[in-house]
Amino acid sequence: MSTSIDTAFITSYGERVHHIFQRMGAQLLNAVFHIPNVVGSTQVFPKIGTGTATTKARHGTITPMNQAHTAPSATLADFYAGDWVDKLDEAKTNISIKEQYAKGGAMALGRKIDDQITTILDTTTETVITLTVTSKAAIHASLLEFVEAVFDNDVPNDGEIYGAFTPRAWSQAMTVDAFSRSDFVGFDGLPYKQGAPVGRGKDWMGVKWTIHTGLPGKGTATAKCCAWHKTAVGYASARSAGNIAGNAAVSADITWHGDRAAHFVNHMMSGGAALVDTTGVIEANLNDTTAIATS
Repeated sequence: MSTSIDTAFITSYGERVHHIFQRMGAQLLNAVFHIPNVVGSTQVFPKIGTGTATTKARHGTITPMNQAHTAPSATLADFYAGDWVDKLDEAKTNISIKEQYAKGGAMALGRKIDDQITTILDTTTETVITLTVTSKAAIHASLLEFVEAVFDNDVPNDGEIYGAFTPRAWSQAMTVDAFSRSDFVGFDGLPYKQGAPVGRGKDWMGVKWTIHTGLPGKGTATAKCCAWHKTAVGYASARSAGNIAGNAAVSADITWHGDRAAHFVNHMMSGGAALVDTTGVIEANLNDTTAIATS
C-alpha cells in the first residue's frame, strides 16, 4: 500500500449532536406564581394588606380594618431565538440541523425566563443576610439566620418556600452536618445520595433548596443567594400567537423562505416577572470565591 494513502482518508461525523453544556431551560418557573396565556402586555397580581382586630363597646360599631389593596404588575417583554438553515447545507451533513437548532432556541428562551425571575428577586427591599463561609460553624449559623429571616416575616411554612444557592454556596452548605447527614435529613433527601438538586428541591428547614448558575454575581466576591415564597414572585407569560406550535410560554415556528432557500427556525416568547410581596423574598450575600470550609 502506498505510504501516501492517508491523503485519501475521510473524516466521519456522528449523527448524535452534543449541545455545549448549558442550563437546560427554565428551572425557576415552577417556583413562582405563574400565570400563563395572558392576553395583553401587562399582568396585575392583586395584593391585600394585613388587618388588625379591635374591640368594640356593647352596641357600638366595629372599626373597619381597611386592609390596603395594591396592584403589583408585570410588563411582558418579547424575546426571540432563531437561526437560518440553508436547504442545500442540510444535504451536506447527517445531522438534523433544524431539530438541533430548535432545542437550542428553546433552552435559550427558558434561560431568559430564569433571568427575568432572578432579576426580580434581586429587587427585594428586605434586609440582606450575609452568609459567612469561613468555617463550618459559621456556615451553619448563617444558614439558620437565612431561614429565620424568611419565617420572621410571617411567611407560612406551607411547603412552598424555595431557595437557590450558587454551586459554591451549595458546596459550603454541604459541609454542615445538619444539611447533609442522615441524622438530620430524611433518607429520601440525602444530598450525597441524590446529588446536587438542579431543577428540583432538597427540603431542609422548610425550604426547597436548589442550585442555580444564573444568580447575580455567581463566582465572584459579591454573589447572592435567595429564598422566597412561591406567591411572593409572579411570572406572566403571553398566550401563543396563531400558526405556532404549542401553547406554552416558549413557542416554536419553523418557516420556509423561498427567496433564501432556507428554513428559519425560530422560538419566541412574551413574559415578565413581578415582585408581588417583598417581605416574602430574602437575599443573602456571600463571597463565592472563598475556599470550601474544612473545619
